[in-house]
Amino acid sequence: MELDKMDENDWKYHGEGNKSLVVSHLQHCRVLRLLKFPSEDSAHTRQTAEQAFRHILNIVDYSKYVMKPLLGEKYVHSGEVVKLPLDFVRQLSLKVQQERPELRCDKVMDTFSGCGLCLPNLTQLPLHHLRDHRPPICVEIKPKCGFLPFSRHITKECKRKVCRFCMHQHYKGGELIFSCKDDAKQQPELNDLIQHLRPYFSHSNGLYNGHQPGKAILNEFIQVICSALLSGGDSNRSGEPRKVHLSESRPHCEASPFPRDLLRNGNHGLPKDSVLAKILQVQMLDNLDIEGIYPLYKRVEQYLEEFPKERNRLQIDGPYNESFMDKVKNCPTEDDGSVEYAVGKVHQYRVAMTAKDCSVMITFAPCEEDEEQQLKLEKPRFTYSISILDLDPKPYEGIPHQYKLDTKIVNYYLRSTQAPPPSSLYKERQECTLLFHAV
Repeated sequence: MELDKMDENDWKYHGEGNKSLVVSHLQHCRVLRLLKFPSEDSAHTRQTAEQAFRHILNIVDYSKYVMKPLLGEKYVHSGEVVKLPLDFVRQLSLKVQQERPELRCDKVMDTFSGCGLCLPNLTQLPLHHLRDHRPPICVEIKPKCGFLPFSRHITKECKRKVCRFCMHQHYKGGELIFSCKDDAKQQPELNDLIQHLRPYFSHSNGLYNGHQPGKAILNEFIQVICSALLSGGDSNRSGEPRKVHLSESRPHCEASPFPRDLLRNGNHGLPKDSVLAKILQVQMLDNLDIEGIYPLYKRVEQYLEEFPKERNRLQIDGPYNESFMDKVKNCPTEDDGSVEYAVGKVHQYRVAMTAKDCSVMITFAPCEEDEEQQLKLEKPRFTYSISILDLDPKPYEGIPHQYKLDTKIVNYYLRSTQAPPPSSLYKERQECTLLFHAV
């Protein structure tokens, strides 16, 4: 990518989240991620070029030195920081503005720093894999807190707090064609999804009026997704199909008979090297939850009030490097009352929160017999890639907000079940257990 020859007409709007906007190149398998700021009074919230560069560099370093070693190099793409011509960024902002969803227009794209993050376009596969006329399909999934979508024991509020799952975006040739939203009033149309999938699952078995039934198509589509999520991700040269069963992935909440200590010991029933197992292991770095972390956060804050220069040594705001990773991995197992223990647990909590809010991107396309990285189902067969994204560091300053939010959720649950809240439920330095019962 020649930065001095950037043309906004070579890029198109791809999507955006709460803090950044993404554009994709029309010819090359690349995307640019650009920061956003609140449109109200944006002059006061705007970062300097140096601050924006440091912000994006922290994202790259955190992905490279923290999340990649924990999740696996084959799943994580760190990208690189790029300095873009300001004229290009401003013209690009004008070009994509009309394509942005109205609900996202409360923030504006950063057109002042010229800093961006260049990443591979994960909705595409390398051209040498695409010997079929059908374009790749890409599915993005949010595996909230361990990807536990099949539980019959989890209450509505437990799902809200512990195990939210949704198939968020579905691309075909990079274009969004299907999305499951949080808003229950905007239910996606499954018939539209079936029509997009029909060319990929059109084999002759079980035809009805010359077409594969919609339910059968959805079932095979789900089988492809689950096979990818439960696959080890390594090249399979032996040609033997990997057999997986959905029942192997067991859900868990406090009301479940499946003991949590088994999860903590790694007995979660997921294939060891699967992307779900990797994510779950990182999520389980947090073994205290916000109720146990908040008192440790207060301990760190009290220490920093007395010794403010220690903030850098404790790496509260980074840098995210090997030293930070050592604090995460080598945190003492027992609380000795030290600030080092408190900082280690807070860092572990932040890393776990990143894993609880990450996305899994699965891109697949029909393959021929000699493909290596395959999902081998009876018919048809697919070549695929799987990646983990949305791996930004969670801010240290966000812990009090998370504590307040968790308190509201717990209190809502207690009110909804008409159970009087214990007076000591949220006293600091007091352990508590929240139990969700089956409904």
